[in-house]
Amino acid sequence: MMDIRKLKELVRLMVENDLMELDLRDKDEQATIRRQTTLVAPQVVHNGAPLAPAVSAGQVGAASPAATNTAATSKSGTASGTSQDEAGLEAIESPMVGTFYAASGPDKPPLATVGMTVDANSVVCLLEAMKIFNEIKAERSGTIAKVLVKNGQAVEFGQKLFLIRPS
Repeated sequence: MMDIRKLKELVRLMVENDLMELDLRDKDEQATIRRQTTLVAPQVVHNGAPLAPAVSAGQVGAASPAATNTAATSKSGTASGTSQDEAGLEAIESPMVGTFYAASGPDKPPLATVGMTVDANSVVCLLEAMKIFNEIKAERSGTIAKVLVKNGQAVEFGQKLFLIRPS
């Protein structure tokens, strides 16, 4: 049986590099890991036999079905709608599934607040996926108009995190 730490590391690398399938073979072992786009736990096949997931969907950063439905509805604009005060604003979206953190630590100030001016290289938040903290940059210049998520909230790929008024 393959070491669970190896499997977790392989899944982490898949998520970080947006890989959908990984197939490893050597003379003693064979492991195939596939990710599905519907945010379910990866399927792990070891020596040709499917195994129970080595890590749960929550460990790879997937949110609950209710959170997934909310994110999908928000992206389509049917539940939250786009108000006129959001016209001309650009969204900073989540590049991954994970947990949103507004600050670099519990006793630290938020990295980005409403009214703050940012440039393309400004770190606006941290997203944690599989115990790895990833700095998220604004990737554009402007002023933060709205923070759309709460500290500690699970976020989906493509979910809007901030609205920014371009400068």
